Order: sequence, then C-alpha cells, then structure tokens
Amino acid sequence: MQVGLREWAAREPARIAATVNGEPTSYGAMERDANLLAQAFRRLGLRRGDHIALAISNDAFVFSLVWAGYRAGLYITPVPYTATAKDAAYVMRDCEARVVVIDGRLPVAAALPPLLRDGPNCLAFARDIEGCTRIEALMAESPAEPLADESPGALMLYTSGTTGAPKGVWRPLPEDGSGVPPFARDLLAVFDITSDARYLSTAPLYHAAPLRFSLAFTAVGATAVVMEKFDAARALDLLESERITHSQWVPTMFNRLLALPEARRAAFHAPAHRLALHSAAPCPVPLKRAMIAWWGPILQEYYAGSESVGLCTITSEEWLRKPGSVGRCRKGVLHILGEDWSELPPGQTGRIYFSGIPPFQYFNAPEKTAARNSPQGYQTFGDIGRVDEEGYLFMTDRQDDMIISGGVNIYPQELEAAILELPEVAECAVIGVADPDFGERPVAFVVARDEGADPAQLRARIDVWCLDRLGRIKRPKELHVLDKLPRSATGKLLRRELRSAHH
Repeated sequence: MQVGLREWAAREPARIAATVNGEPTSYGAMERDANLLAQAFRRLGLRRGDHIALAISNDAFVFSLVWAGYRAGLYITPVPYTATAKDAAYVMRDCEARVVVIDGRLPVAAALPPLLRDGPNCLAFARDIEGCTRIEALMAESPAEPLADESPGALMLYTSGTTGAPKGVWRPLPEDGSGVPPFARDLLAVFDITSDARYLSTAPLYHAAPLRFSLAFTAVGATAVVMEKFDAARALDLLESERITHSQWVPTMFNRLLALPEARRAAFHAPAHRLALHSAAPCPVPLKRAMIAWWGPILQEYYAGSESVGLCTITSEEWLRKPGSVGRCRKGVLHILGEDWSELPPGQTGRIYFSGIPPFQYFNAPEKTAARNSPQGYQTFGDIGRVDEEGYLFMTDRQDDMIISGGVNIYPQELEAAILELPEVAECAVIGVADPDFGERPVAFVVARDEGADPAQLRARIDVWCLDRLGRIKRPKELHVLDKLPRSATGKLLRRELRSAHH
C-alpha cells in the first residue's frame, strides 16, 4: 500500500515534513518511525479494525503514530492532552482502545494508567510512566520494513463536547489503501495544497482540523509548522520567517493578533502567505473586516465539523459581498429543513442538513446518531441557518443552544452579534437559563475591550443598546462582565461551563 508519506520519503528523505516547536522532522525519519510503530502494533496483537488512542502533546511523533495506525488498518483516536485524567480516560474507554499511547510529559500522565486498569495496554512516550511500557523500546525491537499486510485505517475523532460528553465519529474503514488517504484527499483538492506549500498550525493536534490539515500537508510533500501553543507575536514571526503559505486560525486568535502593538502590526510582512483559513466558531463581522483590512483578501472561512457530513467555504471577496455568510457548499448537498422536515426555500431559517456524503455513526450511540438524521437520510452538524438566493449559507445558531422563551425562538448568535457591534465589547456569549414564567430566558456574558472599564456602566450601555437593537423579548435579562470567556484549547466557546457557573 503506497501513500504520500512513503513516496516522498523515498524521493527526498531529507525533505522536512514537519517542524514542531522549532524541531524539524524529515520525511525519511517520519517514514521510518511509522513503519517501526506499525510493526510494534502488530506485535502487540492489533489487527484491522482495532482501536488505539493517543494522548500526546504537540509533537512530531503524533504524525508517525497516525500514519502507523493508518497503515495497520486501525481506528486512531486523539485525546485532548489538556483534559483532566478522568475526561481523558473516558474517551480512551469509550473508543474501546486496545492500546493507548500516553505522553509522559503530560500533567495527567501518572494518573491515567490507574483509571484504565483491566482496559487497554498502556504505552508511555518521552518519559517513563509507572505501569506503562515505553513505546520507544517496542520500536527498537521491531523490524523497519513496512507491514506485509498493510490495509487502510481511519481517524475516529471525537466531537469537542462543548454542549455535552464528547462522541466518537465512526465510519467503516476504507477498502482501498492506494493513493492519498481519505483524511487528506478532500482538503488537498478544496484548498489547493501542493508540495511547495508551508502550513502554520496554531492549535493542538488532537483537534480535527489541525490534525487533518497537518497530515494532508505531509501526504503531498509539503511542510507543516506546528506551534506548541498559540502566541500571537510568535505566530506573526513564524508567518514571516518560515515563509508560510497556508495558515489556520479561530476568531479568538484574530482578537489577540489585532491586540498586538500597532508598530508590530504595521511592520508585519509575509508575502508568501496566500491563504489564511479560519473556522471552529462564528467570526464577528467587525473582527473579520479588520483582519481583511490588515492582511488583504487572503482569509477563507470554512464550515465543517468532526462528523464530516458536508463542507462550505467562502473567500474574502465573496464574504465582503455577503458579510456573515460561511459560504456555498463544496462537499455534499445542502438542505434547510423545517420543523415538519420539508425543504425550506431561500431566506427561511431552519435546520441545516447535508446529503451525498457516506453517513457517519456516533460510536456505540445509536440514539445520538438518530438525533442527527432526518427522515430523508440527511445528516447534520446540529446547526440552524438559512441560504440566500445565490446559495450562500448564513448560520443562525446551534440546535442545542436555541432558547425558547415564552414560545419565541431566540438564537444566541443573533444576540451575540448585536452586542459585539458595540466597540466597548471584545467578546460575548449568550446562554438560556430556566425561567419560571417563560421557560427560558437569555443571559449574556461579555468581556470588555478595556480592562479598566466600569462593569456597571458597561452593563447599562449594553442594556440600552439591546433594548433598541433587539427589542424587549430578545433583550438579555441578565448581563455579566467577565475577565474572559471559557473556551476550549481550539477556541470553541464552552457554553456548558457558563451554564454550570450560572447555576
């Protein structure tokens, strides 16, 4: 089974596949480690269709592990290295991993093996962990040639769990292992990724987008430059010094970039930078306008998710004509469905579904899978929105986040967008909480742009604005000023933490 990594390792073994935290790894070294690891997995008794889980910090070893799992016909599940030991162990058990690889440098490393007793075989990487075998020792005892029985595996990524427990996204393993792996194929085509590209990954590799994009670049002979953790000033330095062509961001990162000193922003010069991708969370219109004004029309937004049921994209030029849109469908067929499951015409808001993509299942969770299916067999990420006459999709909210107050549907994203129009507000989140009279009521949490702002004055300003902008029913009934909003390491808002704190 030939795949991109092997082809480039044979052609140019010294070519740099990835630079992680400043340390380069060649295609030859990545290929060698992938073969050793695949052989080690076989020696541990893993066979096609088995599952492994990886709790590894941002390290080039992640790439070799994933390529090895792919060649061994395994399901590969990255586990957030920022998670608590309890939450990490939940994913490891839920995915039915037969082997887990744990980075010994993680704060939770020592706590994981006791939580996995009578479960998977625990392997330690980088440092010893009591109760674990060092994976480097297994590699040293393994043959370096490719497996004789190579067959294609797959990533089994977990949803981020922003509204509940994370769920594994499962599809049958591919039968054909020739050519570019499925986890990279569509990205290469949609985003024009070629062997001369250099990609800046700003987020943790356990997240779907950074991992899949980084792997895609190693599948085509390009270079992935991976940050240990996001730092705005460092990111600008890397765009310049590493001659980055493609990069990936979330809106909170844009906020931090724009907060850098004006002199540094004015001096920024990265002529090779031709595509700045962003996703994961809605980008406020003023924030995106500011980024396009600074970097030029190189921003490209995409709407997707771990479930991979569809993909929409929008260029800067399109977005300037359609501010707030996430673009037109590039993968799958888009449908907006009403409460009675009928197809809605342009302009009407409903549930966003896609067809034309092989269906997914949530691993061992048929009832949760059913909740993402329509009677027609379409599938959804769980979002609400509308399309215009030209087919551009506008997100309204998530189904799970919609607030029903006195029988009126209130979409938090609409309220957040209105509040973010105020220059005094840097960030905003709206949730629904129980109300004895109305069933639910909207509650807003904001972060002031000026750290020294008076909270009482800011609340009064927002309240007057919302009454005029949103009306009495939609206007948030409570306003809280916070130092920061709870977010995952990939920038997604954790509404469940706001709900828990409110209670």
